[in-house]
Amino acid sequence: MDRQHTISKPVSLKGRGLHTGKEVTLVFHPAPANHGVHFRRTDLEGQPELVADVTLVSTTERGTTLKQGDVQVHTIEHVLSAVHGLGIDNVLIELDGPEVPIMDGSARPFVEALQSAGIEAQDEAREYFVVEEPFDWKDPETGAEYVALPAEGYELTVLIDYQSEVLGPQFAVLSDMAEYAEAIAPARTFVFLHELEQLFDAGLIRGGELDNAVVLVEHLPTEAELKALAQKLGKPEMRIERQGVLNLSPLRFPNEPARHKLLDLIGDLSLMGRFIKGRIVATRPGHTSNVAFAKILKQRYVEQRKLRGRPKYDPNQPPLHDSVELMQMLPHRFPMLLVDKIIELSDNHVVGVKNVTFNEAFFQGHFPGNPVFPGVLQIEALAQTGGILALSKVGDPGKWDTYFLKIDKVKFKHKVVPGDTLLLKLELLAPIRRGIVRMFGTAYVGNKLVSEGELTAQIIKRED
Repeated sequence: MDRQHTISKPVSLKGRGLHTGKEVTLVFHPAPANHGVHFRRTDLEGQPELVADVTLVSTTERGTTLKQGDVQVHTIEHVLSAVHGLGIDNVLIELDGPEVPIMDGSARPFVEALQSAGIEAQDEAREYFVVEEPFDWKDPETGAEYVALPAEGYELTVLIDYQSEVLGPQFAVLSDMAEYAEAIAPARTFVFLHELEQLFDAGLIRGGELDNAVVLVEHLPTEAELKALAQKLGKPEMRIERQGVLNLSPLRFPNEPARHKLLDLIGDLSLMGRFIKGRIVATRPGHTSNVAFAKILKQRYVEQRKLRGRPKYDPNQPPLHDSVELMQMLPHRFPMLLVDKIIELSDNHVVGVKNVTFNEAFFQGHFPGNPVFPGVLQIEALAQTGGILALSKVGDPGKWDTYFLKIDKVKFKHKVVPGDTLLLKLELLAPIRRGIVRMFGTAYVGNKLVSEGELTAQIIKRED
């Protein structure tokens, strides 16, 4: 069992917000199991909290912002990347200002703080979103492309291409999250020099410095342009003598921009609310498309959770019992034999298959112009499948009958039509006593739960 994790003790750090320029103290606090990641604004009345969830993202302009009501937290992607990259499920992040401090432009200061606090396992199991089959998505607005593939762990690949002379095509790969702290967390955010004035005029990067971002110079500006930019940024002067990286310190990695995009991707995708088992390949990702893709992942997780008990059906595998064997166990015959084969059978569950065809006798009178498999017969099919589970506990199953005693909490969620394949799953709700069988039944067509309910029956041996 993979367990949830939190930190062992509180730890704090200070810095300026990249866009607001305001000094902020950030404190990480341990949190109980199933708490998740929350932000708390201690500078506001009532100290309101925001959960780190993709549904609360309000803007993605040069960073990811959460908002609920009048409460906002800006530039959350780096700290979330650190939390997720270290495998922390539950933590409370306190801020006495509106924005997470930019620190050195990477996630490394947050990683070091969290590691110094200690990371400890909790008793509750961790839930995952598992990529069960490949799928892809392209953002029509930005052109970013994402591919999700099945994998044993969480793997990420990022490809970027800005069509720039000073920043050629790059890629970064993280195949083992254990390498996050060393390989990804130190990568700093980056910006092109020609973007700085535009960002400043938009009210952003008030806390930007050469020591908290990699500045890339594509075209040498004129003296007048440099003087105007320095004045806006509050600098006495700026000198740029060549194209390339403006910073005095060298790049931390040859592909530092691509690694930082991967860092951002981890933080933004963590907003879907679960750790991922799968490989994500992102081409030209950005905060806007990352958040949109996180919403898709969250939706798929919700669907997956609903279908967690859905049985797997491979028609190429031989059944445990075919229709001929079922007629030796059940008293039903055409047209009332409503299960074709059994594909799973254990001490506490059974899975049967019913192929719905237009040749079913009841379709002649049940909506003949719009044939729908009757709900009551879905329950009957579940009951017959459950009868196989009950009769598997006795000798000579062909000498016993199963009778309904009660049907409860039945719901019909989607219609079933000719051509559908019903997967019928029954699970024991309690041990069988005195021939009384309590089961919970679910019927599926593909990825849809079509009906469910509690069934109580009694198995009685026929008299000779």
